[in-house]
Amino acid sequence: MRKMNRKLHLAAMAGLSFYIIIGAAAPAQAMHIMEGFLPLPWAVFWWVLALPFFAIGLRSLTQITREHPELKLLIALAGAFSFVLSALKIPSVTGSCSHPTGTGLGTVLFGPWVMTVLGSLVLLFQAVLLAHGGLTTLGANAFSMAVVGPWVAFAIYGLSLKFGRQKLGIFSAATLGSLATYLVTSVQLAIAFPAASGGILASFLKFAGIFALTQLPLSVSEGLLTVLVWNWLQSYATEELQTLKLLNVNN
Repeated sequence: MRKMNRKLHLAAMAGLSFYIIIGAAAPAQAMHIMEGFLPLPWAVFWWVLALPFFAIGLRSLTQITREHPELKLLIALAGAFSFVLSALKIPSVTGSCSHPTGTGLGTVLFGPWVMTVLGSLVLLFQAVLLAHGGLTTLGANAFSMAVVGPWVAFAIYGLSLKFGRQKLGIFSAATLGSLATYLVTSVQLAIAFPAASGGILASFLKFAGIFALTQLPLSVSEGLLTVLVWNWLQSYATEELQTLKLLNVNN
């Protein structure tokens, strides 16, 4: 009965999070890098960079779900968490906006490879269902939010664990992973649209400076929320977390 209650809590949280976003969708305001904003050669370039990470992540995700089907609800929760947070948009740079990413939680739980798949699917659903972002720019958005962000979060979390600071590691991973996403987005916009005076560097400083105004407080808030969700999981998903701990040891 207790195990069933934990599964019901996980399913309810994942389902409710998804419903809130779908049922209360607002008009899009250039979520991520919007459709058609990047020149075609750069859009293709970022697709080519992102696809290998997605392919490897898909293999890792398939292996986990096949060997540990009891983790499927937790995977769904991580995806829903990222979907909800990354849909909370604040218009920022022309052609893009600031928002939390929600990738830190999934990275801490399952690692960066799985989060690449979840983050890419989140971006795909938002582009198709909510008109946030776009299909041509999906490669660029996935590389920044679903590849670089999770890998930065993974490195920060791993370093924190070596010093025995798990909660601080979770906060730092979610916060810095979110910030890293926007540094990469700034680079993507800068190399596609270099400034007439100062070139790519001047353009990057402009984009990153504008993003920082909204992204810094958003990233800190995301870090705090991720820690709260982790605390909730420790109460209601103890068996799943134990399975993940053993899985990580075996890997």
